[in-house]
Amino acid sequence: MTTMHQNKSLSRPKDEAMIAGVCAGLARRFGMRPTTVRILFLVSCLLPGPQFVVYLVLWLLIPKS
Repeated sequence: MTTMHQNKSLSRPKDEAMIAGVCAGLARRFGMRPTTVRILFLVSCLLPGPQFVVYLVLWLLIPKS
């Protein structure tokens, strides 16, 4: 039985980044496609809440890979 080693560290990849790489980093961490996370983020911006502020904070806190 072989196991695959997945990158479970949270970092902002340069190669998949569109703006800051936050969505790509979250997608990589949770095993999702970056496009899916980006769409979920854009849809969540239609709801009231601090989504954009959270994105900016994650941009500052998540290290570059």
